[in-house]
Amino acid sequence: MHLCLTGINHLTAPLPVREKVAISYDNLGDALARLRSYVSSGIVLSTCNRTEVYLAGAAAPETRNASLEFLKAWSGLGDGLMEYVYVLEDGKAAEHLFRVAGGLESMIVGESEVLGQVKQALDASHAAGMVNLPLRHLFVSALRAGRRARAETGIGRNALSVSSVAVDFAAGIVGDLKKCSMLVIGTGEAGRLVAKVARDRGIKGIVIASRTRERASGLAAEMGAVPTDMDSLAVELTRSDIVVACTGAPHPVLEFNQVAQAMRRRPGSPLVVIDIAIPRNVEPDVQKISGVYLHNIDDLTVVSDRNRRLRQSEVRRAEGIIRAEAARFIQWWKQLEVRPAVSALMSRAERVRQAQLKRTLKKLPGLTEEQYQSLEAMTRSIVNKILKDPVAYLKSNGEGVDLVKKLFNLEADGRQ
Repeated sequence: MHLCLTGINHLTAPLPVREKVAISYDNLGDALARLRSYVSSGIVLSTCNRTEVYLAGAAAPETRNASLEFLKAWSGLGDGLMEYVYVLEDGKAAEHLFRVAGGLESMIVGESEVLGQVKQALDASHAAGMVNLPLRHLFVSALRAGRRARAETGIGRNALSVSSVAVDFAAGIVGDLKKCSMLVIGTGEAGRLVAKVARDRGIKGIVIASRTRERASGLAAEMGAVPTDMDSLAVELTRSDIVVACTGAPHPVLEFNQVAQAMRRRPGSPLVVIDIAIPRNVEPDVQKISGVYLHNIDDLTVVSDRNRRLRQSEVRRAEGIIRAEAARFIQWWKQLEVRPAVSALMSRAERVRQAQLKRTLKKLPGLTEEQYQSLEAMTRSIVNKILKDPVAYLKSNGEGVDLVKKLFNLEADGRQ
């Protein structure tokens, strides 16, 4: 069994590439359906800064090629995607996922959203009928590692998130939030966190916009904000000091002309726009409009780098937990690999034992039940002791499976 991870993230690919590969939660079902045309089992993990495909298959080249072809087709970039892609296999793939779940690979170290996104990816793949045993165990183990890292170290204490950094970034531009109004476009987890952080920072007023009035009203009620719909954005743009866009839409929800018209109705009043969505929610040309300060998710790296430095000691502690949990999974993985061979070997030895015992018993008529049980126990013990070391070696090293099959002619048995 071969484990393969193929993906891109904020360290390997620029934003224009990442947004073409990104898979929103609303599109995850479609993505998995397309992935099924390449492989029968797989999990897609897509966050604000990464898109990764995890596969567990029988052969390395086929598994690797399947994930690459899927990502090239989904993004529409073809071979142009290849310079940004990383491929990790077996133990390295497993440890990477554990680090992701632990928040160690995030732009904001220790952020908690990614743990929920890892679970969401597993649940979606399970609902699509695309989770096999190795992938399920991999993701469940990664979730356990992520929870341990946060519970046993300070990496998640007072954790920042992309959403909280976005609010602080905006505050650094406009100054006192208590004198500002914010428009939050999006009612998902990111939108909820933006609204919560803004409320906790004491912002003057919050308006929440969504495609559906019901969703906007639900979040607004929770946050003490005012709900609106997307048709009212033009009006809200003239009233707001800060706009944070974080929808799962595959296209811009704020266009150049829309923002330009709003700015003409508010001369001399600047507008800070923070776009933390992938794909981007705001047309990049909006930054050319006088008085508009547009920033995307990659502009938050200054804050994220400072966060990483402050948490460095906790990162080292968390890495120790991650390595231990990864080693635990890899040990299980090795045993899974050799389990069919071990089972076939034990079955072959048991058949030989029973056949030889049967021949011997024909030469020893009149044995008592106690004598028969003694012979049975003795022969079983001999077999178990002979196989003990070879089986232990196979389970601990995961090597020599093919040699064992040849030595004991297991393939001819058809019992693997």
